[in-house]
Amino acid sequence: MKKPNRKLKPFAVTFGHPPDPTKPNDARARLFAKGRLKRGERNKTEAAYEQHLEMLKRAGEILWYAFEGIKFRLADKTFYTPDFAVMNADGEIEIKEIKGSMAIFQDDAKVKIKVAAEMYPFRFFVVVPKLKRDGGGWEVNHVGG
Repeated sequence: MKKPNRKLKPFAVTFGHPPDPTKPNDARARLFAKGRLKRGERNKTEAAYEQHLEMLKRAGEILWYAFEGIKFRLADKTFYTPDFAVMNADGEIEIKEIKGSMAIFQDDAKVKIKVAAEMYPFRFFVVVPKLKRDGGGWEVNHVGG
């Protein structure tokens, strides 16, 4: 009879219990999503911002918006797809990148939005939610010159 293959997995013992891989020790690591969403799917922050855009549209402050509606070519095999393209009531198009916090705005994403802002004739913004204790709403940060 063949013996079962029992490989023991090494683990660090903390107070007699193995570490829980679903609870990272790094507080910053907990800010990040567990994986990428499929194209066209919104995370909770993007969905909340879309509700805000819909209110602005009904109020006549914006004419149109699209989620992941524009894709910018930055270089060979390098593209940037912002979260929202928004047309203001005056016809100007603004590009909005929505983040849950500035702490999770990674370097590669910062570089892509800065390069796009230099290459294309649109105004680019990074939008993060304000804390409820600070009155809620959205903090809008202009990117580029």
